[in-house]
Amino acid sequence: MVKRLFFIVYMFFVVLQSCVPHKHTMYFQGERNPDENSQIALTQNQRKPYRVQISDILSVRVKALDQETVDIFNPLPLNNQNNNQSNQAATGERAYYDGFTVDLHGNIEVPILGTMNVLGYTTEGIEALIKDRLLEDQFKTTANLFVTVKLGGLRYVASGEIGSPGTKTLFQEQATIFEAVANAGEIPVTGDMRDVMLIRQYPEGQQIHHLDLTDVNIMNSPYYFIQPNDMIYVKPLKVKTLGTGTTAMQALQSIVTLISLATTTIVLLKL
Repeated sequence: MVKRLFFIVYMFFVVLQSCVPHKHTMYFQGERNPDENSQIALTQNQRKPYRVQISDILSVRVKALDQETVDIFNPLPLNNQNNNQSNQAATGERAYYDGFTVDLHGNIEVPILGTMNVLGYTTEGIEALIKDRLLEDQFKTTANLFVTVKLGGLRYVASGEIGSPGTKTLFQEQATIFEAVANAGEIPVTGDMRDVMLIRQYPEGQQIHHLDLTDVNIMNSPYYFIQPNDMIYVKPLKVKTLGTGTTAMQALQSIVTLISLATTTIVLLKL
């Protein structure tokens, strides 16, 4: 009788240990002032301008009064497509083939202007650099040049315990870690939201940063906004490795199955 009671208590604790706590599956947790009517006071995240790194793809557009004189700088426009998803895929493909890729030395090859070093520049700085070179070598100020430089999308890699792992691209100026995760299919219950690894590229090499997505203070983190060529890795929770289930019901079903199997085996051995 004592052994049976001990076994039941042991199974009960196994079920509890096999469940994923509710607080481990929620974003933006933290203490709040009850007088703030559920509004979380956060200091404004001061995002520094992004500086171009190796392997970035730049999209350059040049406009002038006589547009034909600057057509060499501008890729042909995309054909009209009804499917928005295929249009985005085509845009990403065109950015890869028609954009300017920053090489290992931080240079890009621009038609007519030749080699230009852009490593460490902001997009605004590259715009000014190209415009000055064009006015110096090819055009006069009366040409009314207008130069725009943008990143060829925010390209990043999502891997590990995430809905849709792989290389992703967001065609927007900036994106938060939550937007990147949502674009990759969200983190399932079996993923560890409390220790998401962000591998970021720097001029001196790569660095790993650990982010707790369940903490509301993530909004004040310098890594709240992703950058091109970031890698996001989500580790699986231990319950995923054990395979006992993520809820109490799933864990209980696994244990009942094991007990039934063990009982059947014992009965067959006694026959």
